[in-house]
Amino acid sequence: MPVLPALRLLAPLTLGLLLGACDQAPRFTGAEPGEQLSGGATTVSQSDRNAFSLPSANLSPTRRLDFSVGNSFFRNPWVIAPSTTTARDGLGPLFNTNACQNCHIKDGRGHPPTPDSNQAVSMLVRLSLPARPGQEDQLQRQGVIAEPVYGTQLQDSAVPGVAPEGKVRLSYQHETVRLQDGSQIELHRPQLQISQLGYGVLPAETLFSVRVAPPMIGLGLLEAIPEDAILAHADPDDRDGDGISGRPNQVWDRASQSTRLGRFGWKAGQPSLNQQNADAFFNDLGLSTTLIAGSSCSPAQSDCRQAPHGGVPEVSDHLLAQVLFYTRNLAVPARRQVDEPQVLRGKGLFHQAGCAACHTPRFTTAADAAEPELASQTIRPYSDLLLHDMGAGLADNRPEFQASGREWRTPPLWGIGLTETVNGHTRFLHDGRARNLLEAILWHGGEAEAARQAVMAFDADQRTALLAFLDSL
Repeated sequence: MPVLPALRLLAPLTLGLLLGACDQAPRFTGAEPGEQLSGGATTVSQSDRNAFSLPSANLSPTRRLDFSVGNSFFRNPWVIAPSTTTARDGLGPLFNTNACQNCHIKDGRGHPPTPDSNQAVSMLVRLSLPARPGQEDQLQRQGVIAEPVYGTQLQDSAVPGVAPEGKVRLSYQHETVRLQDGSQIELHRPQLQISQLGYGVLPAETLFSVRVAPPMIGLGLLEAIPEDAILAHADPDDRDGDGISGRPNQVWDRASQSTRLGRFGWKAGQPSLNQQNADAFFNDLGLSTTLIAGSSCSPAQSDCRQAPHGGVPEVSDHLLAQVLFYTRNLAVPARRQVDEPQVLRGKGLFHQAGCAACHTPRFTTAADAAEPELASQTIRPYSDLLLHDMGAGLADNRPEFQASGREWRTPPLWGIGLTETVNGHTRFLHDGRARNLLEAILWHGGEAEAARQAVMAFDADQRTALLAFLDSL
């Protein structure tokens, strides 16, 4: 991906960058106009534990009521059918959790289970089988080849009378990374453990991918970025020779029955926020919609298939639309300390290391966005929404549509500095293996190997400044 589009966003710069000094970080003398407003006019100023749970700042009072209705269905638990609570019954029979908020805690980031946890809750395991000749149509529409008994996601909870699919745990192997200044950082590599399988042994060739729930903020803004603006950053053949070859994922859109650009999920496997929500209802909670109908129970799971359901569909179109409005309008918090010298220095080091080649700082949303509040906003997600080869260390070896087993979508960085405040932890990356931001950086490889090496060469003061910048986002 060309570097020049990112550099156009970096004023004011010193002559050091303008003259092409490659051994120095660009120096920022102050914040860019509006830089603290990560979500444009939708940005909220709150930075406490509820910072990720607020509506877009430019929503009218009437629209805030709609946001609250959607919030209630996102936050409150669903119950087993049949129930007098007909608006939210039909949970399961197999599921991972009974409420969206249980995974996206305070609308924020999930985490791996603790050793004494009964369920994984905010972490799940995706399943599939290697593709074989003749399965091209299935791959085009599903992105993966489902395991015939357990499907595409292991569900570790179930209603009474139905066996859960299994129990999920992680153990860790430890490895040490030595930085150029002699500092040593211990990294934890997760090892997946699945026990108590309820429906027989999984095939030896089964592919697994551990995923923690990502934050919910700013999703409507990401959906509103014009497709051509995202594709302009793609460089699948690395024609500019910078080592960065971001690729779009092309995925199946159920609503239009066509292939479209993927934007959501750890591998950009969903084309729209509505489909992402419907998929979560179906796989995480065992609830059907008109977009994803039927049951997640496989033919081999007879008790599951015979259990009562909550109607057809269990999540009505009206309710799904209310949840969509809510998830589109979860606001991004404003940045903090944008003018502090250490943060400005860290911003320069972020660009010097090459992080901005994938974590694209700025986009402008479309004038015809799905919600008027999200239209024509200058936003700063720090993501290109493209797939990048992140190396063997982060590989799950499980392809998804056009994403390889080594590729991941660049996760947005906005709000990342409030993770501990909102969620009480600092677990990062797709499986939560990194216990802080420095560990997350040190896991980068593949296309990000040069950036990783640059950070490893920083001294302690430079690393502190870089982390101060990330904490300000």
